Amino acid sequence: MTEPGCPENPTGAERLSVVVPCYNEQEVLPEFHRRLVPVLSALGMPWEVVYVNDGSRDGTLEVMRGLQAVCGQVAIVDLSRNFGKEIAMTAGLDACVGDAVVIIDADLQDPPELIPQLVGEWRAGFDMVYARRDSRLGETALKKATARVFYRVIGRLSRVSIPADTGDFRLMSRRAVDALLRLREQHRFMKGLFAWVGFPQKAVLYRRDPRFAGDTKWNYWKLWNFAVEGITSFSTVPLRLATYCGVGIAVIAFIYAGWIFYKTLAFGDSVKGYPSLMVVLLFLGGGQLIGIGVLGEYLGRMFNETKNRPLYFLNEHRPSVLGRAECGAPGKANDA
Repeated sequence: MTEPGCPENPTGAERLSVVVPCYNEQEVLPEFHRRLVPVLSALGMPWEVVYVNDGSRDGTLEVMRGLQAVCGQVAIVDLSRNFGKEIAMTAGLDACVGDAVVIIDADLQDPPELIPQLVGEWRAGFDMVYARRDSRLGETALKKATARVFYRVIGRLSRVSIPADTGDFRLMSRRAVDALLRLREQHRFMKGLFAWVGFPQKAVLYRRDPRFAGDTKWNYWKLWNFAVEGITSFSTVPLRLATYCGVGIAVIAFIYAGWIFYKTLAFGDSVKGYPSLMVVLLFLGGGQLIGIGVLGEYLGRMFNETKNRPLYFLNEHRPSVLGRAECGAPGKANDA
């Protein structure tokens, strides 16, 4: 099993790793790297960029290899297939060696130029410095509204305080990364896991830009499933809600049955109302199916966790110059 990074730092110099999960990003990756390198070079500290190829079907891996050929600070983590962004981020965190680690997407919606500010807050003593969006350019009103609703809903349902309007763009200290990597659950809602590990945290506001090139990988169906994943991973409120709904409906049914019994005794009403009876039956049947579905979501997650499968498999790991110096190991295939 792959061990999480190589946190030992015999030289004493602060090192920075930047983890970039990528899926079909061949159009934007060269421009992203062009903007990122000057920012990191200006920091005056050893650095590496860990590009994670999450089973891309285009030329993303070839672009990564080309970048590594001209830039020794580039590391490549090539997954055996598409495992999803949450696991791709975990694979990158497993492979990085920095004392501070930045996670950023390659689509340039999150500006690399903000990284020095994140590093400054880390040096001020914060273990988790997350970038909070104060505006989202290039996105539809519907997507902005649904995102706003999601963050507010999960914030109220979860026992962990998950920052609103905050994506994966953030910096973490080594001890925060090590704590996070101890959580090897299959259903990984990373925004919740980032908050769950705790440690001193601070927000940095920024403006999110439109995507530089290519198409977004998140349609509304995937976003809906992502929301369900987040809610069921960090809250049991849906289970309680199903119970409360069942109790409420039972109470209403009991009161209504008493009313019918009283009317029959007092006025001798004959039995009638077949359409209303069907509506009630269909309503109750639908409610039961929803309750069973909620139970199924949680049961399915328990089933997946009990299998204890590795989170991912690697085709190849090509460490950076910084990674080779610290770990002393060549690239190889592995799993975690």
